[in-house]
Amino acid sequence: MYFFSLFNHTKDSAMTHYKQVPKTFCTTREAAELLSVSLRTAQKWTESGLLKAWKTNGGHRRITRQSIEHLINNPSAREYSTEDFSTKITDVSVEAAPLKNFNILVVEDDPTLLLLYEFKLSSWQMKAKIRTASNGYEALIDIGHEKPDILITDLQMPGMDGFFMLNTICSTPDLADMAVIVVSGLDQKEIARRGKLPDGIPILSKPIPFDRLRDIVEQVAVKRQEARSKGKNSQTKDTQQLAAAVVLK
Repeated sequence: MYFFSLFNHTKDSAMTHYKQVPKTFCTTREAAELLSVSLRTAQKWTESGLLKAWKTNGGHRRITRQSIEHLINNPSAREYSTEDFSTKITDVSVEAAPLKNFNILVVEDDPTLLLLYEFKLSSWQMKAKIRTASNGYEALIDIGHEKPDILITDLQMPGMDGFFMLNTICSTPDLADMAVIVVSGLDQKEIARRGKLPDGIPILSKPIPFDRLRDIVEQVAVKRQEARSKGKNSQTKDTQQLAAAVVLK
């Protein structure tokens, strides 16, 4: 009798302890409920890598609680919580003949936004090569290996920020004509307070306006394509001026 009483007490204690241990993973449906999005959206975020997950032996997805909480607590990423990630492609000239070897370098310190950039930009019909860096220092090293056609960058980053990086780029003759687009959560007054940006660089505000960003990139890509077909240098000041002009529309 004592044995069964001890067994039941031990069992109850174990169950109580088990209930107190927080889950480190969720099902896709549980993740959707926690994020207040549809099941299909949660599935797409998992497939894109925005939510970290693995599959059980039975083929069921298990999503890490950490990635869910990161998405919940990240204001910029939450702007896209109810968005269907399928991108509507419009008819533009770069879609009929995708530009070969077109490179986009994205500089952003938020890993969630980097994933979002990669997912969105890779879904565009132009099929550009997407490279990423998490701060200005990494970006300059990457640019030293291969100059991108377009640089998309944040300003507020640890280590070397976007202000220092862009001033370094624009003071380097071989890089001064690179097409650059700033996407930042800072307003114009804060940007002016923190440091002057080089002239002619267009600034888009966060949350990331992917439709406007695509318009700029596609028009710059067309300009690059025309220059290459004529045998001209693909990096010209015209493309930077074009990028600025598109933002001002």
